[in-house]
This record gives sequence, C-alpha cells and structure tokens, in this order.
Amino acid sequence: MEERQSREFDKGKMSGVLWQCDGIRIGHAVSKFTELSSFSSSSKTDVVRMHFGMRGNYSFDYKQLNKTYDLIGGHHNIMYSSDFDMVVTNKTLELETFGIQFPKELFVQFTAGSSDALKRFSQGIMEGKSVILSDKWGVIDAPIQQVIQQIIHCKYADDLKKLFLLSKSIELLVLCADAVSVSQDKKEIYIKNATDKEKIIAVRDLIHERVHCPPNLTEIAQSVGLNEYKLKRGFKETFNNTVFGYLTDQRLALARQYLLDTEQTAAEIATTLGYATPQHFNNAFKKKFGVTPYSVRNNP
Repeated sequence: MEERQSREFDKGKMSGVLWQCDGIRIGHAVSKFTELSSFSSSSKTDVVRMHFGMRGNYSFDYKQLNKTYDLIGGHHNIMYSSDFDMVVTNKTLELETFGIQFPKELFVQFTAGSSDALKRFSQGIMEGKSVILSDKWGVIDAPIQQVIQQIIHCKYADDLKKLFLLSKSIELLVLCADAVSVSQDKKEIYIKNATDKEKIIAVRDLIHERVHCPPNLTEIAQSVGLNEYKLKRGFKETFNNTVFGYLTDQRLALARQYLLDTEQTAAEIATTLGYATPQHFNNAFKKKFGVTPYSVRNNP
C-alpha cells in the first residue's frame, strides 16, 4: 500500500513515496539537482493523471499532446493519454511534485454528471484521445495545499488509511476541477509576467517558512521586491485569498495537525503559532473549522 521510491538522474536524484488503494496511485516526490538540466519520463500505464507542481519551476514537452508547458511552482491540471512521454527541463535546483493516477473507467465514473469541462474531458478519454482539462493551469490554493498535506502526513493505518486516501483523492479531484474551471475565466490584471509570478510564489513560500513568526507586509514586500499595492492585489489574484487570510488558513491547518499528531495542549499550540492568547486561538479555530480545538483532540 505504501512504497518508498528513488530515481537517479544524470544531474540529480528523486526521492518519494507511493500509495495505492483500489487502483488509485498517489505519489509525492522531491527531486534535487546539481545543475539545471533535462530528463525524460515515460509510462505505458493507461490512466488519468492529476498533476500538482508544489515547488520549483520547470517546463515539459508532452509528446502525446504535442505541447510544451512552462510552469512556476504552485500549479495543477488533469491529463490523459494512453501512453505518457515527456521531457522535463528543470529551472530550479529543487522540484516538489504530487500526483494522483485514476484508472480511466473509475475517473469517468467519478465525473459522470459533473461540470461541462469535466464532461468534455471524460468524453475525450472514452474516445481514446490525448486530452488535458485546460491549457491554463490552476493554482494550488490553501484548500488544495491542505488536502495534499493531509495525505502526505496521514497517520491512519490499514483499512482506515485506505478509506482516508480514497476520500481525499476524490476531494482533490473536485477542488482541482473547480480551480481549473475558475482559472479559465480569470483575467490577470496585476500579475502578467513570469517574473512577477515568481515573486508571488516566493511570497507564498515565505509564509509557509515563517508561519510560526510571520513577517509583516512591509517585510514581505521588501524581501521579494514588490511594492505593497502589487503584492496585496497580485496575491489575491493568484491565490483567491489575501496574504493575511492565506496565513491564517496555514496556521490553523498546522494547528489542527498538531492537535492530531502531538501531545501539545491547545495553549501550547497557540503560543507556538504566535497567537496573542489561547482564547484568540480558540475563537479563530472554531470560526475556521466549526469546532473547538478540544473537540478535535478528543474526537479526531
């Protein structure tokens, strides 16, 4: 059900983990390189692939789609081809990716009666065409990020883990399809070039790194080289959330994980995550999840 994996490249190495349940394959990988280079990837597995680029920049040539995608960390899409051949060119020395592979019959079953975009995508699958849900990739926002982290850090075992992974895979499918649909209609007003997009992704990464002691907007703006106006509006445009709202979501998601995985008290977690008082933490947690931290600790 769970398998550690590694792969050597000419200029680097990939390490990761693979989970399997009911024909669904879930994988998380980190690739580290000694220099910028290209490598090939291929598969004869006839599945639908949901791909998430979590960190790092790269491009890939997808032979079956006859297209090249130039991507900056924090993106996702759904693809299908009976064979899978691509050449990946890394533009940063570390890449983190996450993916889910659905048997095509199961995917079509899951998406029956769904959105028009998914119906068209599923129709292409049934006709044996090589298809991608959207040429415009969706953004990994806080809800998608949180589900991925829940899968990676799942503490369940045996049948409960199998059920958990299955439910989270379907949840990610829904979130991914919805986000890609939104991205198709979104007009980019503030973030129009790759350089500014990289700076906004850097803001997101800085929030993740400093979630316990977050910097203020002025510090963030100076760190990434954006003025505060463009920072605030560009972040909202990219992640559908304000900088403060995204930070709050990350802190509370981490707090929930601490409640489930550690013996720290709610008061200790509040202090660790920088809340002024345990009551402030309790109120924020209840507003976000609808229950108190105490309820999560005693009824996971």
